[in-house]
Amino acid sequence: MKKIIFLSLLFTFYGFSQNIKLKTGDILFQSMNCGPLCEAINEVTEGYQGKDFSHLGIVYIKNDSVFVIEAAGKAVKITPYEIFKTYTTEEMFVGRLKRKYQKYIPEAITFSLQQVGVPYDDAYLYNNGKYYCSELIYDAFLFAYKKPLFEMYPMTFKSPKNNNYFEVWVDYYRKLKMEIPEGKLGCNPGGISTSNKLKMIGTLR
Repeated sequence: MKKIIFLSLLFTFYGFSQNIKLKTGDILFQSMNCGPLCEAINEVTEGYQGKDFSHLGIVYIKNDSVFVIEAAGKAVKITPYEIFKTYTTEEMFVGRLKRKYQKYIPEAITFSLQQVGVPYDDAYLYNNGKYYCSELIYDAFLFAYKKPLFEMYPMTFKSPKNNNYFEVWVDYYRKLKMEIPEGKLGCNPGGISTSNKLKMIGTLR
């Protein structure tokens, strides 16, 4: 059985072979298997050291329990860490804000908690009253930092191989009865994982 040690004030969690110490505000990056959609996302985004990341969440430790605040499924929610880690069979990468930015974590967490119950943004459009996973993290630190901490980039839903829309996205947005938001600004887990505001401190299984 893994040994768990909680420290007062910082509420830290030791886990797994690398003895990583999770803290509130750490960002967990996952490579999930969601079929063709994830494959299309991975083809046009690149994460830390070339890794493919399709989901992320922010660590929140309360009363000696580890949770992850995430936008997933139908809404923003607070997920027990033990459940969050089952979303993937691969290693999760742990990103930690560099020291000069860590003072913004409490306000970012407060903002994230206030969004619990906000619907999931299945249209992937920024500032439409809903959240997808990386959009929640972007806005949480925008709120805390008072200006963008992470970057947004024009989104693409086209294959770099032939510059045609991925068929999976064509079908996806057809069902939503909306145009594909090609070129609209957005963010993704891979892009956030490469931010110079973060340091990758290791991996967890």
